[in-house]
Amino acid sequence: MTMVSRRGLMAGGLTLSTMTAVGAHAATAIESKRRLIADTRSLEVNGRAAKVFRLSDEAGRPGLTLAPGERFQVELANQTADHTIIHWHGQLPPWTQDGFPWPQTPPIAPAATRTYDYAPIPGTYWMHSHQGLQEQSLMTAPLIVRDAIELREDRQEIVLMLHDFSFRSPDALLASLTGQTPSQIRALATTSENVSASSPPQVSGENAMGMMQGMQSMGTMSKKNVMGSMGGMKMDLNDIDYDAFLANDRTLRDPEIVQVERSGRVRLRIINGASSSQFWVDLGALAGHVVAVDGHPVYPLAGRRFPLAIAQRLDILVDLPGAGAFPILARLEGTRRCTGIVLTTPGASAPRIDGTGLDRMQPIDNSMETRLVARAPLAPRQPDLVHRMVLAGGMKPYSWSLNGEYWPHITPLMLQKGQRVEIEMVNNSMMAHPMHLHGHAFQVIAVNGQPIRGAKRDTVLVTPMGSVRIAFDANNPGRWPLHCHNLYHMMTGMITEVRYDSIKV
Repeated sequence: MTMVSRRGLMAGGLTLSTMTAVGAHAATAIESKRRLIADTRSLEVNGRAAKVFRLSDEAGRPGLTLAPGERFQVELANQTADHTIIHWHGQLPPWTQDGFPWPQTPPIAPAATRTYDYAPIPGTYWMHSHQGLQEQSLMTAPLIVRDAIELREDRQEIVLMLHDFSFRSPDALLASLTGQTPSQIRALATTSENVSASSPPQVSGENAMGMMQGMQSMGTMSKKNVMGSMGGMKMDLNDIDYDAFLANDRTLRDPEIVQVERSGRVRLRIINGASSSQFWVDLGALAGHVVAVDGHPVYPLAGRRFPLAIAQRLDILVDLPGAGAFPILARLEGTRRCTGIVLTTPGASAPRIDGTGLDRMQPIDNSMETRLVARAPLAPRQPDLVHRMVLAGGMKPYSWSLNGEYWPHITPLMLQKGQRVEIEMVNNSMMAHPMHLHGHAFQVIAVNGQPIRGAKRDTVLVTPMGSVRIAFDANNPGRWPLHCHNLYHMMTGMITEVRYDSIKV
């Protein structure tokens, strides 16, 4: 374990939780090519070995940390035996560098490389495979873009990346949900993301709701499926009963211990890289202030527990109250299960945490969302295009749709460059859906019909039977996916395309 203090770096290598760019104080407009390697590794989870993927730099560190002003000049080498493609989640590159398997941007073959070059936006981001179900097998990593203002904060940075983990293959997990065989799932996983280049570009208007399917047959996967109550109706939580939940690749049986200074000042960068699990971030005895969501600054919001949907990120500032041990937990919604890390000052011993005595967490909600305020909101403007999108589906049959359509048989939402676009997402299902738009940062402008001056984000949670309205400027021409970031919802249909009319396919 190595500590990155507020005053300098101690000797030794950096761990995932203390990723700090050596040379982060370099001048702006840095030009240096990085090499990112996709390969496999053996990971021990609660004493049992498993083969998973890995995304690391040449020094073996997970993901990438870029200095202020450094361009995203990256050579990605695929050293696995499978095709892969990596999405730079939340970044705003040209669409052909976004990392989605369109016909124009096919996956990277084994032993092949691909180069990327664009100006990144600062903040806490992450990277993950968009090929089949590889994300579930940990083809994920942090992507931290440092900011000169943050460097002047004189805070220790701690990256905490969350995963859900199963010893069963992702194919088997999805097969258990759909009633198909793993071989059928493998065929689905290798073809379902590749939309035909001849998909007709049609405008989806405000009233293009389509048919809502699956509502009449909502059920549960098994007796272990956790249920929540909402107004007398039942909402489904936790599609999959995972074997473990990981914080920086470790469980609470052997958590990562991060050394911090007495009365230290800390910036937590927390990434929910789980495929199908949502958490409450619990600071325990500490008080924190959320200062950024999905990489975008917000006015400080104080608290001790914060909801974190799949694919979302939180930057939380914490000032330690002296010496001691301070667990930072991620607690699975609807359960007592948790994972996390422990911050310890010199001489302090880390407590053992097994969940005993913890209260059962409620489903995550948008209570925090309604209180967030963007520091750099969109300029006031009337929308040029308003689109209504209905989210529907159920557990039996296990399928999920947007406006009654299932990927890849979808009608693209067509945009023109320069438009102000508003999308109202209405959830007519009893599961929450973390909705992610590629290539754009949107602002949350209404929750359940109530206008707000909300945060800028790339992923927003739409709660069961709830609604969220987002707004963005159409300033990045291309073909862009809009999908639920629950991997299994996406793979069974919950994905569509936002396409600019200037893009010919």
